[in-house]
Amino acid sequence: MGTATETVRILIIRMSDAFADLWGELGRDLGVEVSEHGRQEPCVAAPDVAAALVAAGGAELEALDWLDRHAATCDAPIFAVGADPGRRIAAQLVARGARDYFALPEDVEILRNTVASAVARRGESLRRAARAATRTDAEVFAPIVGQSAALKAVLDRTTRILGHPDATALIVGETGTGKELLARAIHQGSQRRTGPFVPVNCSALPEHLVESEMFGHERGAFTDAHAAKPGLFEVADGGTLFLDEIGTLPLALQGKLLRALEDRQVRRVGGVRPRSVDVRIIAASNEDLAGAARAGRFRQDLYYRLSVIVLELPPLRERGRDVLLVTEALLASLARQHSLPVPELSRETGDALLGYHWPGNVRELKNAVERALLLSPPGTLEVGELLPLAGPASQAPAGTIPFPAPLDVITAAAVQAMLDSCDGNRSEAARRLGISRRRLRRLLGTEASAT
Repeated sequence: MGTATETVRILIIRMSDAFADLWGELGRDLGVEVSEHGRQEPCVAAPDVAAALVAAGGAELEALDWLDRHAATCDAPIFAVGADPGRRIAAQLVARGARDYFALPEDVEILRNTVASAVARRGESLRRAARAATRTDAEVFAPIVGQSAALKAVLDRTTRILGHPDATALIVGETGTGKELLARAIHQGSQRRTGPFVPVNCSALPEHLVESEMFGHERGAFTDAHAAKPGLFEVADGGTLFLDEIGTLPLALQGKLLRALEDRQVRRVGGVRPRSVDVRIIAASNEDLAGAARAGRFRQDLYYRLSVIVLELPPLRERGRDVLLVTEALLASLARQHSLPVPELSRETGDALLGYHWPGNVRELKNAVERALLLSPPGTLEVGELLPLAGPASQAPAGTIPFPAPLDVITAAAVQAMLDSCDGNRSEAARRLGISRRRLRRLLGTEASAT
């Protein structure tokens, strides 16, 4: 195995000598060190410990006693390994604090795969810690491209919560504005950056499995639950759980989510023992959650809990010339990905980009740039391929922005449309466009008459 796991270890708490040869073999297979941990020693694992294995073949009752005394203080996931295939002993061990129980020799491959996953997670955590040791705020926000005042305002607001790793945040904005990107930046800029970042698209979770996916389940909790499975809260322990499209969660589950947020504990489906979790929640939505709460489609108490800090990402059409900066960054990345030369952004192409409404925001822009890059002659970017559907139906609302038209006409119409959307408030319109009030008046042709 590569360098990612060279510093990762697994601990063996030996209750019996059964299967003694397995532990060294397991370490060699996974490329990690295997260390013995005394039964009477406090189980406070070092950061490089991926898992603690309670080796209890024939000594399962002693393992129960050890878990009672040490499970609560062990920083690493604990897996019990024995020889009794009965469900009763498995349930007792898990209830006392083991993540799972494996009866050998039948479960040896399941054990191997489980420990391999724990090793991979801990190795990734160590790599993140090393990368993050010297990371600055500027580097944290580097993947979010743009210089507009509208974008800078939300990033400045976000910077204020980076030093508060337990603060809950709600990111709102239209589809494709980069909500997950901002959530990742919050995670990477906080003290939780060494923990996992677990993104979840709530709308993609099957309704009948939502609770199991979120909170996990015990072995035998339902049909086909052949092994215990940690939920997403447990997977994100020590890090950040990003709940995208949270407005689509069933109302019944919203109450359980609120309880988990308040108590910092989860209970697996079919389980009786709550499990403590240290997780920061960042939620996101492209709908009006406050309105949904008033209409009874979303729990008001959960909305209040999630919206302690609200970060609103502006749509691309309100970010002015950011569209050109984002396009250039996408061209460099996508050209490298497809082994193509990076084309220059011509004035004609830039004017077309600025004149389009971008209802799908950055996601739509990325798809358009990739299509044009692949279909244009190498080293070029044809406007017809970039915006093949551009026309009255795909622009801003009818009559707002003419296209095609001379650039000065398009610009004036766009500025006027922004001013109209701000109810004539010139300061707000200028802020959203990322320009000064004087430039706004000049673009509108009202400079001479301004007072």
